[in-house]
Amino acid sequence: MVCDVAVLGAGAAGLLAAARAAELGRRVWLLEKNARPGVKILMSGGTRCNVTHNTDARGIVAAYGPPGRFLHSALAALGPRALRALFEAEGVPLKVESTGKVFPVSDRASDVLDALLARLRRSGAELFTEEPVVNLMRNDSRLLIETNRRTIEAEKVIVTTGGKSYPGSGTTGDAYAWLAAMGHTIVPPRPALTPITVDAPWVKELSGVTIPDALLKVIEPPTNGGKPKVLAERRGSLLFTHFGLSGPVALDVSRAISGHAEPRRLHLECDFLPALKEPAVAELLETELRASGKRLVGGIALGDLPKRLAEQLARLAGVDPHTKAGELSKLLRSAWVQWHKRCRIPVTGTRGFGKAEVTAGGVALNEVDSRSMESRLVPGLFLAGEVLDLDGPIGGYNFQAAFSTAWLAAEHV
Repeated sequence: MVCDVAVLGAGAAGLLAAARAAELGRRVWLLEKNARPGVKILMSGGTRCNVTHNTDARGIVAAYGPPGRFLHSALAALGPRALRALFEAEGVPLKVESTGKVFPVSDRASDVLDALLARLRRSGAELFTEEPVVNLMRNDSRLLIETNRRTIEAEKVIVTTGGKSYPGSGTTGDAYAWLAAMGHTIVPPRPALTPITVDAPWVKELSGVTIPDALLKVIEPPTNGGKPKVLAERRGSLLFTHFGLSGPVALDVSRAISGHAEPRRLHLECDFLPALKEPAVAELLETELRASGKRLVGGIALGDLPKRLAEQLARLAGVDPHTKAGELSKLLRSAWVQWHKRCRIPVTGTRGFGKAEVTAGGVALNEVDSRSMESRLVPGLFLAGEVLDLDGPIGGYNFQAAFSTAWLAAEHV
């Protein structure tokens, strides 16, 4: 069995790569282990599919930090504006939300998948489902793909098998072993954009409470008399859950926890009023106390914080809610302010790959030519999407990288 190009994995990257390569005149076979393609697309963004972010190529690169430089050529080939135009042309109108996230107007991930499948059908690429790849090898000038049904010879192969996040969707890290056997370095995969578990009963008691604006830091305690180290920090929306913390800020800092050798040594430091400096919060408290007069302090909530959180912070500071406002000591006032600005929450870990939106780690970027997505070690082998050691923040950045790297790979096979 022979084809020009075999694409392994029919997720976001694989579907677009196969369609684009076929449009350019290549005979393309797309192999998918699941009974249907694009399962993870349907799960993403709360089933709404956040396809990209409302920024330009430079904004995408900046969001990734230093590794973002790897994406320059891919984004030049298919940047955010071009990606949005692609979906609009396929009959999927998009909208930009206040956070900058770009979603289908319909709020249906199925519309995104249907558009990719429609383009795939028009391209002439052949899709084979329920055909998992069990091995990939180099044989002279061709690549051999062993599946559960047959052995396929391909002139070029694009690996778009994803990482290990959402393993229920079929992304179980299958390609790492094949690629390692072919000489590639696999940066140890770890969950990213996954909720954080904590050792603080009071956090779990607040399950369901959302803070629209919070600053969250991951802190590593000092060793040998050094200073605490901030491993990650992010500002945005935070959600209390029955297991710990979720929401955009928690997801964004989670890679620092999942990648740490001893997560239980870490703690989170949360600023619930990041728009105010500590002296301003102290003054706000004094103003509230003066206004309360002889009333009890139990009902005081600083800023726009939810009452349940305000009451919990008061208890953590040792404030008796039945204390009269005028009788609160300076020591307790100071502690109350500190719990608003520097709330410490012990970490136990994360919810792992099962709840992770993306995978950190994967094929080392220095072994892939960023101008074409071709392996520097194996001629004819291309890699795109989450299989690469490239993960970005929440907000559509990872889908953009998947689509862009897939498009670039397809243009070079």
